[in-house]
Amino acid sequence: MIRAAERVRERLLRVSEALQTGGIDYAVIDDNAIAALVSKVDESAVRNTQDVDLLVRRADLNKIKDILEKTGFVYRHVAGMDLFLDGPQAKARDAVHIIFAGEKVRPEYLEPAPDVDQSEPADSFRVITLPALVRMKLTSFRDKDRTHLRDLLEIGLIDQSWCSHLPKELADRLQLLINHPDG
Repeated sequence: MIRAAERVRERLLRVSEALQTGGIDYAVIDDNAIAALVSKVDESAVRNTQDVDLLVRRADLNKIKDILEKTGFVYRHVAGMDLFLDGPQAKARDAVHIIFAGEKVRPEYLEPAPDVDQSEPADSFRVITLPALVRMKLTSFRDKDRTHLRDLLEIGLIDQSWCSHLPKELADRLQLLINHPDG
């Protein structure tokens, strides 16, 4: 179990170093971004993840392919998703998943993904800022996203005051989690 978490961290560091060395703007998003932000407040509240999710600009994709393939990753476009497998025998779980800045992940989403310029340094990589990450989580609002938002609420990284800075539909979603934290 510990080795699985270490492998994800190693993959995150390898891909981040490769992109930074290659001059590519990116931001770590989703589970690893939540972990990086939560760990600053309460390390015991950090959850493990099985993959790495990155926000990049679509215009950089060909350059990213060149950089990451030299690092041992294998590009695939599967079921509408762009990802880099961690080697030719890897599974989608052993991958780096790509989300494109400024584009909706799904057509029904309320907002597009933010730009990579909404990121900041964290450890050895760049992570999406908390406000941008919260908007992404409220936009997708899957069970996993609601769990992450509850974690942020529980440790005090976000609270009721955030509702006034969000579009109504996203604010309503956050309010729902505040009102019903166990539901």
